Amino acid sequence: MTDKLYRYLFDQADVRGELVQLNESYQQMIAGHDYPAPVRQLLGQMLAATSLLTAILKFEGEIAVQIQGDGPLRLMVINGTHQQALRGVARCQDEVPSGTLQEMVGKGHLVITITPKEGERYQGVVGLTEPTLAGCLEQYFAQSEQLRTRLWLHANDQHAAGMLLQEMPASNVDSDVEFEHLEQLTDTVKAEELFDLPAEEVLRRLYHQESVQVFEPGPVVFRCSCSRERSLSAIVTLDPTELQAILAEQDAIEMQCDYCGAQYRFDAIDIAAAQEGQTGGSSAQH
Repeated sequence: MTDKLYRYLFDQADVRGELVQLNESYQQMIAGHDYPAPVRQLLGQMLAATSLLTAILKFEGEIAVQIQGDGPLRLMVINGTHQQALRGVARCQDEVPSGTLQEMVGKGHLVITITPKEGERYQGVVGLTEPTLAGCLEQYFAQSEQLRTRLWLHANDQHAAGMLLQEMPASNVDSDVEFEHLEQLTDTVKAEELFDLPAEEVLRRLYHQESVQVFEPGPVVFRCSCSRERSLSAIVTLDPTELQAILAEQDAIEMQCDYCGAQYRFDAIDIAAAQEGQTGGSSAQH
């Protein structure tokens, strides 16, 4: 099953919906990481949620969805682009229990950062006051967008999937009734249906009595933006004396990308050339 995001509209209601099914991108994201099961599943939910948010928030650029707290799971972040290219990572300090978001993360925040290609960077922050990631994201929309929004997020070790319903900005006076009706229908969706059935079949089962317009789906992919050049640029920002001490002890400096596991090795010649290029670039600017 190819990873895809579906958008749809209801002809008789001012409500829009989305459905995303992720398999390959999810597996690529967790490959090479020894995450415990609760962390893998929450990371899968956040991957699905970020895809849904990226599609519904109108922008061209980058998005980051992050939770951080003082519990066993200290940090989890998904980075993406408006083209649905996503990557993610989690950092744990202790054994992470299977339970509510607060039991896993402790006291913390959900942070959504949008960096458009043009215009100002936007950041929204909400506390982790709900027991689920979906609940915290719904609180975010109520606080920042002031549009009724519901999310359904599911993940196991193989699949991640999610659905979203949201009132349209220009909704009519009957929108609450319409939204509640569609919300009740969507509440009946099962995780197994989202994992195993084609999206069209899921939508048909849920809304067979509704008139639904489903748009052409778009692909969702795992893509890491790391590179040898970017890693070397980061290294040469360190103190030159510190770099020389490391090279004298180890002969080379190795870096590994937290997101995709790619490894890069730089010797003294690599670093000297990069430092010279950096100095030359600085001199040229004056």
